Amino acid sequence: MAQTRPTELQQRRFRLTRKPAAVAEARGQVRWVIRAWKVPVDPDIAVLLTSDLVTSAIMHGNGETVMLVVRCPQGHLRIDVYDTSRSLSMGAGGSSGTENGPGLALVAALSTEWGSFRTPAGEAVYFTLPFLPDLPEVSDRGAAGDTRGHGEPI
Repeated sequence: MAQTRPTELQQRRFRLTRKPAAVAEARGQVRWVIRAWKVPVDPDIAVLLTSDLVTSAIMHGNGETVMLVVRCPQGHLRIDVYDTSRSLSMGAGGSSGTENGPGLALVAALSTEWGSFRTPAGEAVYFTLPFLPDLPEVSDRGAAGDTRGHGEPI
């Protein structure tokens, strides 16, 4: 049976306190959304890239909070991180290795699209990941004789 794909725009906002613990909270929220909405993306990549954006916002922004927005428009997952920084991060056409560090190089390499834009309060940086092709469900793989580890049956 094919995975169910989110068909309508879903969006969730999380206000994070601008402290190092916000990075772990953001990772947890993104994992929760992917699982709850059954978003067919690699959750490890989504969490890694989210960590990079939130870390950058904490290190380079100012103000007390950072806003994490997770949405699923038109066949992809989009993560936006809003902060009150007045300096715009390097856009999608820029080169890596800027003052924003190597984290954005990962975002550029692993996402479908990424960039930044100004907001009335500061800036936002975002990335998108496409939905993965449908995969067989676990019960289908078990019937085919899947094994784990060193050839042990599941």
